[in-house]
Amino acid sequence: MKTLWAILIVLILLLQVRLWIGEGSFAQVWSLEKSIAEQRAENAGLAGRNDRLYAEVRNLRNEQGAVEERARMNLGLIREDETFFLVVEN
Repeated sequence: MKTLWAILIVLILLLQVRLWIGEGSFAQVWSLEKSIAEQRAENAGLAGRNDRLYAEVRNLRNEQGAVEERARMNLGLIREDETFFLVVEN
């Protein structure tokens, strides 16, 4: 009878080890849940960035003034009838 109890206790301990340490254990599940939460937060940030970029592209496609504004700011566009003034601060 003692042998049966010993076998049962060893079996229960082995199942507990797998539950806490092995593959699919609580520790692994907690780690995966943490990774999923981090990835979801990163995805939310990237989705916001994508929305801003999409709005900018939509604005550039629909309005000629937006393209001209970009060319003025980034490329230094000057029309033929305009005079360019460079203001230098001391």
